[in-house]
Order: sequence, then C-alpha cells, then structure tokens
Amino acid sequence: MKTLNRKAASAAVLAALLAGSAFAQASAPLPPVRSSGPVEYLSGGIGADESAAIQNASRQWPLALEFAIKDRQRADFAADVKVRIRDARGNEVLQATSEGPFLLARLAPGNYAVEATLAGQTLHKKVDVKAGQSSRQVFLWGPDTDKSRS
Repeated sequence: MKTLNRKAASAAVLAALLAGSAFAQASAPLPPVRSSGPVEYLSGGIGADESAAIQNASRQWPLALEFAIKDRQRADFAADVKVRIRDARGNEVLQATSEGPFLLARLAPGNYAVEATLAGQTLHKKVDVKAGQSSRQVFLWGPDTDKSRS
C-alpha cells in the first residue's frame, strides 16, 4: 500500500512540475510593443523562452516575420534586420530594426511590400494581410551573408 501511495505521490509531483514548466514557458514576457507611425510592432526572440512566447503570440498579430540565414546544413536565426513595409500606394507604414529573429506587426488588411535588409543584402516580399488572419513570412538569406556587416 505504501508503494502505491508513493507512486501516486511521485506521479502527482511530476505532473505539477510539468504543468508549472508549461505555465512558465507560456507566460514568458513578450518584448515591449513599439510604434512606427500608425503601426504597432514588437520584435525579438533571443532565447528559447522569448522565442516561444513570440511564436505563441504571433497568431494574434496580422503579420509575423521570421529572419534566418541558411547554412549548408541548417538555418540560424538572424537579428538586427532592417525592415521597411510599404502599403499598396507606396507609403511607408513601418520602418524598424528587428531585435531578434521575429517581428510582429499590427497592419490593417491590405497589400504590402516588405523589404528586409541584413548585412547589405535586401530581400523583398509581397504580403496580403487579411482581416482576422495572421500572415507569416520567412526571410531566408544564403550562407554567403556576412553577418559582421550588420
């Protein structure tokens, strides 16, 4: 009987620890929300907890951008990416430097041109932001990107 109680107690402690760990990860603080003109954004994702928190939060933001450098065997996250977003009329609605591999932006529904520059290399993407949805775009630079030029 004592063995059964110990096993039950051990299982309860393990479950509590796992639940606490999941809660701690889910409640990791997000970086501060900033503004660029009329657009609110946040950027970051340095460290596993902040990265997980941003990825969780990204579903509530109209636009989620992710930045990485493709090596021969894997991709490494990139930071210090200069981001410019223009609306369909060519008006700049956001200009920011990402402080980590993620940038989330609250954009109104519409079509946008996104420009991301890392180490002097600029990538361009067209983005369609739809009401009530989150659009995710990945910017991937090649292995020849010289991160020291950022």
